[in-house]
Amino acid sequence: MQTKPFRIGTRGSPLALAQAHETRDRLMAAHGLPETMFEVVVLSTTGDRITDRALSEIGGKGLFTQELEDGLLSGDLDFAVHSSKDMPTLLPEGLYLSAFLPREDVRDAFVSRTAPTLMELPQGATVGSSSLRRQALIRRLRPDIEVVIFRGLVETRLRKLAEGQVDATLLAYAGLKRLGRENVPTALLDPRDFPPAPAQGAIGIESRIGDARTDDLLAAINHRPTFEAVTCERAFLGVLDGSCRTPIAGHARIDNGTLHFHGMILTPDGRRVHEIERSGPPEEAAAIGREAGEALKAEAGSGFFEGWG
Repeated sequence: MQTKPFRIGTRGSPLALAQAHETRDRLMAAHGLPETMFEVVVLSTTGDRITDRALSEIGGKGLFTQELEDGLLSGDLDFAVHSSKDMPTLLPEGLYLSAFLPREDVRDAFVSRTAPTLMELPQGATVGSSSLRRQALIRRLRPDIEVVIFRGLVETRLRKLAEGQVDATLLAYAGLKRLGRENVPTALLDPRDFPPAPAQGAIGIESRIGDARTDDLLAAINHRPTFEAVTCERAFLGVLDGSCRTPIAGHARIDNGTLHFHGMILTPDGRRVHEIERSGPPEEAAAIGREAGEALKAEAGSGFFEGWG
């Protein structure tokens, strides 16, 4: 019988805390446990502390996870809650993504003070984004627009927009919804034309391989369709060596028992684009994602990836 509280690792941003609390509340409901059986442990990550440079310049996605993973490996944490799109494709030995909550809306939200949609921004407008995927997709659709690095918490970016530092920015709609800010978007972008980052909108839970007690706890809240969709997307990303230096988009969904996947790779300027679609049984999610990645890699040719690193 578990008597000590389960220790939940999280970053300290309002969005990260909302995700950790949602995870805790779902576990309380699933197991009939009191709140005292869970301790939310807040850790500051390198990615949180360095906000004036692009992630690609300072080490990539792992900057948002290393301190949490160190806590898992040392035993100081029982599991950690993440925005799945921030997770590197390769995890430290001994750790894995063991559960996912039901996925939120995958779309990107367009937020502007000067235009109702991205396509209606005035010629030469400035859009702030730190995501190479979003930057490349913006340049693909509007090569006349200037894209500038725009990092920070959601409220920080919205404040910078209100101050007039840029004409518009893009945010994950899932994060805005979790923060109760559904009213913020000026428009929502169609995922067919503006596909999301792999695993966008999915809360992932990372834990130790072989920790049966934690596995049993988390199994009750694991959402299988999300688990399979994200598994496909991360397998696609892994084949393409996805990092914060590579503009890659991928979206898997399960409809009537079939997994449908749409993947895209772009050059950072958005001028060259390769897309792929695949479908198959959800239980073959990883294989579908890997095959899609291999096919796009072969189609694009090795020269396509030169200069990404």
